[in-house]
Amino acid sequence: MTYANIILPLPLDGLFTYTIPDALAPKVQIGVRVIVPLGKSKRYVGIVAEYPITPPAAEKRIGNGEKKIVYKDILEVLDATPVLLPQQLRLWYWIADYYMSPIGDVYKAALPSGLKEQDGYRPRTELYIRLADNFRNERTLTLVIDSMKRATKQVDALMAYLQLAGVDEMDQISPQTEFREVTREELMNVTHASIGIIRALLDRKILVTYEKEVGRLNHGSPSRPENMKPLNEAQTEAYNQILIQMMGHRVTLLHGVTSSGKTEIYIHLIQKAINEKKQVLYLLPEIALTIQITERLKAVFGDQLGIYHSKYSDAERVEIWQKQLSDNPYSVILGARSAIFLPFHRLGLIIIDEEHDQSYKQQDPAPRYHARSAAIVLGQMYPEAKTLLGTATPSMESYYNAKQGKYGLVELTRRYKDIQLPKIEIVDIKDLYRRKIMKGAFSPRLLSAVREALGRGEQAILFQNRRGFAPMVECRQCGWVPKCPNCDVSLTHHKNMNYLSCHYCGYTMKVPDVCPCCESEDIRGRGYGTEKIEDEISFIFPEARIARMDLDTTRTRNAYERLINDFSAGKSNLLIGTQMITKGLDFDKVSVVGILNADSMLNFPDFRAYEQSFMMMSQVSGRAGRKGKQGLVILQTKSPDLPIIRQVVNNDYQSFYNDLLVERHDFHYPPFYRLIYVYLKHRDENIVNTAGLELGSRLHEVFGDRILGPDKPAVARVKTLSIRKIMLKLEIGIDYARVRQSLHNTIHELLKDKRYGALQVYFDVDPL
Repeated sequence: MTYANIILPLPLDGLFTYTIPDALAPKVQIGVRVIVPLGKSKRYVGIVAEYPITPPAAEKRIGNGEKKIVYKDILEVLDATPVLLPQQLRLWYWIADYYMSPIGDVYKAALPSGLKEQDGYRPRTELYIRLADNFRNERTLTLVIDSMKRATKQVDALMAYLQLAGVDEMDQISPQTEFREVTREELMNVTHASIGIIRALLDRKILVTYEKEVGRLNHGSPSRPENMKPLNEAQTEAYNQILIQMMGHRVTLLHGVTSSGKTEIYIHLIQKAINEKKQVLYLLPEIALTIQITERLKAVFGDQLGIYHSKYSDAERVEIWQKQLSDNPYSVILGARSAIFLPFHRLGLIIIDEEHDQSYKQQDPAPRYHARSAAIVLGQMYPEAKTLLGTATPSMESYYNAKQGKYGLVELTRRYKDIQLPKIEIVDIKDLYRRKIMKGAFSPRLLSAVREALGRGEQAILFQNRRGFAPMVECRQCGWVPKCPNCDVSLTHHKNMNYLSCHYCGYTMKVPDVCPCCESEDIRGRGYGTEKIEDEISFIFPEARIARMDLDTTRTRNAYERLINDFSAGKSNLLIGTQMITKGLDFDKVSVVGILNADSMLNFPDFRAYEQSFMMMSQVSGRAGRKGKQGLVILQTKSPDLPIIRQVVNNDYQSFYNDLLVERHDFHYPPFYRLIYVYLKHRDENIVNTAGLELGSRLHEVFGDRILGPDKPAVARVKTLSIRKIMLKLEIGIDYARVRQSLHNTIHELLKDKRYGALQVYFDVDPL
């Protein structure tokens, strides 16, 4: 009897041991999918993680006190070859261990749904038509056509089929004639024949149909390396320095100012890797970015390029996965964070563009991994692979690692074609509000700059990092504010649909006509979301062609592409958006960028608020001023004297980094300390409060002053669950394996208490 340990797609720690029936043993190997039973009636698709193994004693007491070993059999092996390569399995284990997440959750996040379900993926097929075998001679076919003289439309369709199949003359037809394959859809499109006409030919058994697997992937054109643009002097120097740094470092950071041409450097590095028969993984934080980058990469790499992200259908993702396992995989994969899970036979280069971006961190559900960290670990699993981090505004951790020599560092300080960095003007809106000369969210200076840009046929971008019409609505008589019944937040007003929604759980309600507390009809929005900005700016500039990019306008698969292409083509000339618009998008005619409220980012209660604010303001400023003209940025703030504002204006990342580094050191934050948050959730606030206090006390006995909390987070109830948070600050160099084991042991002991049977406890390692 042989045994295997199986990963199941369940949020449970550990592996599940099963016996292998002799008939299935030759098919079992690590990385294949198997169907296994669990419990009395359920079945799951599992992954073989360890085989063969010596199982631990699994014993079950039966009637008279005797004991019997009980293991269930696997039921079926689904794959002839593994769907999971050894490096992928190692990455799964690392993510589960480092981020303190069940391996089953990693499995659920990594594989497309079609590979996790028993009926699962179905290949795409198309219906083809061919001439029946007994009509494959000139005489028989001529006779049947003569007999169909009254069915002229059928004859026309049949003759059209023969032409499409490559038969120009009847005397060419014989059993040996090679016919080109013709789809039913192709025949109907050419002849404009109805399905009834085609069916009549099938009923006569002159034509027959067959299905053929065609796949969902676009094959594209062959690669054309000659389409690569030559690098300028600064880019060439950076390219050579990257290669030098890669000789001594597995990870290199390219710190290049906005619009310095980093993408072109990436393209040259990718081509070098392909020439060396290596594969490339190119990560971007947002799906929106892949749209512009895709066209640039396709022009050079053609059908060697594969795209992988969540807007693709599950079936398309399955086919990309299978292609990567084949003997002819894509040389380059471009994708968002989930692309790190794809199989690679010969990975040689990983590019993590906009490496600072917080979108690389998965929040919910588990595993709460950071794709940048996971990609770096993945690269180290391939002997020759190198990782390149690229950004204009490096994360504190990455820049610190580069400065310490752990990563290589290359600086690119010149913009492409020596375009000047944008001029940034500070507007003190506190003073303007006091003097009552603000027009809603817009200063006179911003409105005049936008008006001049549009008048010159140029474009403008307005950045407001909050979606919806208004962050909240309020009764002006009694102060009533509608709140979510499931979460500890006020509801956001979406004017176009006239509803209020919770951005945490999705709860919605109509805007009430009267206040439920005082019956006043004076209910108004407070604050500004992107929808309200759009509403007001369209009134000020009725001639403007306005587009809005936020989560509400980009829910469909092609929404990103439509918005970006329309703005690039000039169909819209004023773009309003959240942080989606800050990230690496290139628009040739943008001359003005407005940052409507810097304070809403700076005043957020989080230790990373200044870091993320600097990045977003610097990145969105970089959208201004391309194609030989200096851009203008209007930065509206009530705190113009803050050092960070001046550092954004002067594009002074080094001063910003130095100031923040001192603060991070003094208050024990990254990069000098590692953070782990422990979250507790329960429907009963009293229970979660008691559990939080008890867990905090137990952890304090183990970790001492490294423990802070428990505290209520900013949003202390989500989806009817009350929340408490405990923070661990761990110095660099501490034994993390022992830390993780101590956390698991302490929580395991806590959960033995029957009061906490429904308590949820989970971890967020390296939180944002």
